[in-house]
Amino acid sequence: MLILARKENETIVIGDNIEITIVNIKGDHVKIGINAPNDVKVFRKEIYTEIQNANIEASKVNPDAVKNLGDLLRKK
Repeated sequence: MLILARKENETIVIGDNIEITIVNIKGDHVKIGINAPNDVKVFRKEIYTEIQNANIEASKVNPDAVKNLGDLLRKK
């Protein structure tokens, strides 16, 4: 992990097209701005984890549903 110290209005550049700017520091809260291309998804970690868990749940196959689908296809 790279750890950098930044002050308000200072920026970190990642690659050629992502910029992270420290917008505001107030007490123990830091507001950051992220400038990235539209095809780069940016999430808070807790939201990203929820999305991953939802995708895992959605991808689980119900064996009965597969059997019923097979039965339906055989009838046609």
